[in-house]
Amino acid sequence: MICLGIESTAHTFGVGIVKDKQIIANSKDMFVTETGGMKPVDAMDHHVDCCKDVIKQALEEAKITMKDVDLISFSQSPGLGHCLRVGAVVARSLSKINNIPLIGINHCIAHLEIGKLLTGAKDPVLLYASGANTQIIAYEGGKYRIFGETLDQGVGNLLDSFARYMGLGFPGGPKIYELAKKGKFVEIPYCVKGMDVSFGGILTFLKQQYDKGVSKEDLSFSLQETVFAMLIEVSERAMAHCDKKELVLGGGVACNKRLQEMADKMCEGRNAKSFVPPNDVLVDNGAMIAWLGLLEYEAGVRTKDTSIKPYERTDDIEVCWC
Repeated sequence: MICLGIESTAHTFGVGIVKDKQIIANSKDMFVTETGGMKPVDAMDHHVDCCKDVIKQALEEAKITMKDVDLISFSQSPGLGHCLRVGAVVARSLSKINNIPLIGINHCIAHLEIGKLLTGAKDPVLLYASGANTQIIAYEGGKYRIFGETLDQGVGNLLDSFARYMGLGFPGGPKIYELAKKGKFVEIPYCVKGMDVSFGGILTFLKQQYDKGVSKEDLSFSLQETVFAMLIEVSERAMAHCDKKELVLGGGVACNKRLQEMADKMCEGRNAKSFVPPNDVLVDNGAMIAWLGLLEYEAGVRTKDTSIKPYERTDDIEVCWC
């Protein structure tokens, strides 16, 4: 069975194609800027402009046509409404024109399932660290439960917001990573509240320190060391609470090598395993949407309401395919 998946929750318009358990295409086009951040309406325009070419690239990479596609899936939730609508309209159109079944997918769960597929993890805790989302997720009692999350903004948004304040472009995470290589530690707030984390006060503090003349390099290094330690702390407690021995990283921030090192060290100390999927599926991508589409469809899930759900949570989804 071949599924074509469409991802459009935020800055990336992606089209992935999965045949059985094999990714045969994973094309994407990402909205970027030289200065400033991402306005949802600009990202939407980007998706409209590039969607046709990305679909064409994916089909060519897979060496198939739409006639070969058995199922279409799309990122239905959560995400930016402007961006989600583009993917939903494209998916509905392809489904209608080609008479192909259509299924809506939860973006957060797609990150977890593609991580399990490509790493071989069986029953992990997922540290999901991306722009808008920061969640600690594990399967318990028929759902993917959230055992900890951000109380304000996602860790990726924190990185991007501070990068923007320093005059860097979007996305800011990779630029902060490079600056951090030359920095040294200065103390900044550490905000773990139970199993949750908070980044808003950290961002305010960083801006104040930058205005006082503390270097970009030192603040970038301290930012990474502090917020990644927060994420690893709550991930470890979730593993202990759920009695799980596997940690899977997901989301664009998980591409950060320092975060991966800290996850490895924590798991080594617990006699557990840390898994990191390839970068092209850590970032937003269509392959993970296609893979979860196959899993759900083969488990009997059908989507009657194809309207977007920007605020749907991970633990709103009944999981019948595990």
